[in-house]
Amino acid sequence: MQACVSLALAVPTRAFLFDLDGTLIDHFEAIHRCYAYTLPRMGLPAPAPGEVRAAVGGGLENSLSRFVPPSRLAEALEIYRAYWHDTMLEGVKALPGALDLLAALNARGAKCAVLTNKLGSSSRLICDRLGFSPHLGAVVGAGDTRWLKPERELTRHALALLGADPGSALLVGDSPYDIDAAHNAGLPCWAVTTGTHTDGALRAAGADAVFADLPALAASLA
Repeated sequence: MQACVSLALAVPTRAFLFDLDGTLIDHFEAIHRCYAYTLPRMGLPAPAPGEVRAAVGGGLENSLSRFVPPSRLAEALEIYRAYWHDTMLEGVKALPGALDLLAALNARGAKCAVLTNKLGSSSRLICDRLGFSPHLGAVVGAGDTRWLKPERELTRHALALLGADPGSALLVGDSPYDIDAAHNAGLPCWAVTTGTHTDGALRAAGADAVFADLPALAASLA
């Protein structure tokens, strides 16, 4: 069992929204596996891991559209989603410090939720598998509403589920989508470099703070 992080919240933040991929979890193995399965079945070349990594973040439809023409997107989604449903929990891992941070925040009375462009039903299964769910007040993803990050309404919806307001909330993510989602809804974004973007890219996108990983972010709250 991991040791619990000791956190004394010295900031007035009482609600934390966390992105999932690249922030709380490493799910890239499963994501790339699904692309490498889907595209060859459509007569298209399997993408390299770097190509897939550069495409993810804006929701599956947006990501897949970088590899298939619009006329074949529905076909690609059907193949991908069926294979994803059967294999998505193979190889999913919590990033270092993720469970510790959620547990520590929860123990201190903070409200936590996941806010992701990953399919909401998949996200809840993953959070259950990795032990996150007992520390979360909500898991909001694609398909749960008509919105996706960075739309303001999705972030505000997640805050409403927690009974929180932007003035006491913080979004933790790893991409410009997360930064825009936070700022569009009137809250700061702290970014980690464990996903697809560098420190420089995250700062250029307007992150309010950037950390190497979740343990470093947790230390800043102590």
